[in-house]
Amino acid sequence: MWTYFDRRARRLGLLDTKLAQGATFCFALIVAKLIPQVLTINLWVLVVLCILFAIKPILTFFGENSE
Repeated sequence: MWTYFDRRARRLGLLDTKLAQGATFCFALIVAKLIPQVLTINLWVLVVLCILFAIKPILTFFGENSE
């Protein structure tokens, strides 16, 4: 199953990726408007989550096997 999605994801270009990121951002804004309690989360909790979520992509991008 992962190989199927990997093959499909490799077909996406830069524009497709950026459009998907924009859609995700808009979805997050919709959730924030519908559930205002999400906005009351401490800023530092969000900063820590952001860093945790970014570790794997950063390591993959700048890792030893990057060409």
